[in-house]
Amino acid sequence: MPDCNNCPSRSTCTSQDTCTIKNNPNNNVKKIIGVMSGKGGVGKSTVSSLIAKDLNDKGYKVGVLDADITGPSIPRLFKIEHKRAKANSEGIIPVETEEGIKIMSLNLLVEEEENPVIWRGPIISGIVQQFWTDVIWGDLDYLIIDMPPGTGDVALTVMQSIPISGLVIVSVPQDLVSMIVAKAVNMAKKLNIPILGVVENMSYVVCPDCDKKIRIFEGENTEQFLNGYKLNLLGELPMVKDIANISSNGKKDLSPLVKNTFQAIGEKIIKALN
Repeated sequence: MPDCNNCPSRSTCTSQDTCTIKNNPNNNVKKIIGVMSGKGGVGKSTVSSLIAKDLNDKGYKVGVLDADITGPSIPRLFKIEHKRAKANSEGIIPVETEEGIKIMSLNLLVEEEENPVIWRGPIISGIVQQFWTDVIWGDLDYLIIDMPPGTGDVALTVMQSIPISGLVIVSVPQDLVSMIVAKAVNMAKKLNIPILGVVENMSYVVCPDCDKKIRIFEGENTEQFLNGYKLNLLGELPMVKDIANISSNGKKDLSPLVKNTFQAIGEKIIKALN
């Protein structure tokens, strides 16, 4: 039988008899949010970090699990790339940011972050599982999982070995990407994982003279796509340099437009999980 006492999904789970998820008895994580994309390069890690920072600003205890093992960018986005995680007899101790957000990433365990991860899929999947079972997360209101892009082996491991409360899908407004996002959406549905909604990145640019939103991608109609898959739009992010430069400038230089957008996204996520 699985250890259900410390499982975030214990109140809604109906598969205790067949569940194979392992939970760390030292941890009390209330909600787990997976941030997923159908492909790389759409800003998934950036969205993960900004959701975590917004929830932290709202007064919640937050952690971030970097499950993108071959492209672990979370430490840089939180400006802790030079720190290293430690361990004791009970497990791995995550690195804590100045704001109090707990972070676990492969780049917090290696000496040189530029070294490539030349591992087979099963090893990578095992590392992701250890980041859930062997890390001392302690008491958290929300754990954000920055998932690997796509619908491959590691994404499947995350969905099957970690009790995810809901998924946030990150996309950009292009025809091909909409098709790729549909694959991620259908994967989540087949695994019975709730989809909290979609964050559309690079959605528009703002005219510096008239403040008009300019849609530069002539892709599939967003509203049509969302309605077709019964998805909620959590927010649209503009193409602005403060988002692009977040790894070097941090959150302090975000424009009011971006801050307000993520405040609204955070509120929608909290509402969807309650």
